[in-house]
Amino acid sequence: MALQCGIVGLPNVGKSTLFNCLSNAQAQSANFPFCTIEPNVGTITVPDQRLFKLEELVKPQKVVPTTIEIVDIAGLVKGASKGEGLGNQFLGNIRSTNAIIHVVRCFDDPNVVHVDGSVDPVRDKEIIDTELQLKDLETLENRLTKQRKAASTGDKAARKQADILERMKAHLSEGRSARSLEMDEDEQELINDLQLLTAKPILYVCNVDEASVLSGNKHTEAFRASVSDENAEILLISAAIEAEIATMAREDQVMFLEEMGLAESGVARLIQSAYRLLNYITYFTAGVKEVRAWTITRGMKAPQAAGVIHSDFEKGFIRAEVIAYTDFVGYGSEAACRDAGKLRVEGKEYIVQDGDVMHFRFNV
Repeated sequence: MALQCGIVGLPNVGKSTLFNCLSNAQAQSANFPFCTIEPNVGTITVPDQRLFKLEELVKPQKVVPTTIEIVDIAGLVKGASKGEGLGNQFLGNIRSTNAIIHVVRCFDDPNVVHVDGSVDPVRDKEIIDTELQLKDLETLENRLTKQRKAASTGDKAARKQADILERMKAHLSEGRSARSLEMDEDEQELINDLQLLTAKPILYVCNVDEASVLSGNKHTEAFRASVSDENAEILLISAAIEAEIATMAREDQVMFLEEMGLAESGVARLIQSAYRLLNYITYFTAGVKEVRAWTITRGMKAPQAAGVIHSDFEKGFIRAEVIAYTDFVGYGSEAACRDAGKLRVEGKEYIVQDGDVMHFRFNV
């Protein structure tokens, strides 16, 4: 299951530094490999200590983590929606992603030039929002022209879609993003194929100085207040610190983080938050040949989860044998869980839970 997040923001806010930290941090650890697909796309494993705890217990021949793709999208500028700064190319890159990581600059440094001359994360965010909203309005207008014409001939389906498109157009025209418009499932289905840029889930990353990484500063406070109605996650990360961490050996990283008062690196938190952004969870398969993490959407039933491994598993699904991760670790093995009655047999209606250790039975 592909999960691709695009890093966006104005030029010189720290996007590429964070992207490079993601790549370097993963490359230095055997547990978290990194590989480059294209110059600006990286496939990065999702840090999950549960996977390595299962490795300790099962001692498999290999371990396979789950992954996400991070795309470093060049800085947007005013007028991007009209093609400024190769804007159309960059907006096209955003359209192909599943979610957006929006980086804003929240640090003062006279040696780092700001494209607009001063540090103001609220203004910066509004610039990006406006460009994405303008592009979405262009997309909506193109579709509306077709649907209005079809609706005029009595096409009820076209009329229904035209109505929701009109609502969305009015919403965007007020300077609000598509993700904030309340719609039911049927309405959402009618516009999904438009791939609206501002409909994508979003994670905000405030790039701060070292002194502000724990509690923030005046810039992060202003930014947090400006997005208080968006119900979006905000991370405070110092790209400068992450760049330093990326050059360290694993043992030194742990000591450095402890000295900073951080439980884990900003890179690890960013990857985990990006993974959660699309409401994804992980289940595991664990055997002597392989311990592996699998990505599914929260709420997915057992047959569909099995289908992530192979379509035949879903088609021929009979049952799933399930052990909760905490039980597997607590009892130490599948056999011990079975003896203790902690191995459950679940059918087609079972909703898979995050951390389930599963084995599927199916007809070929």
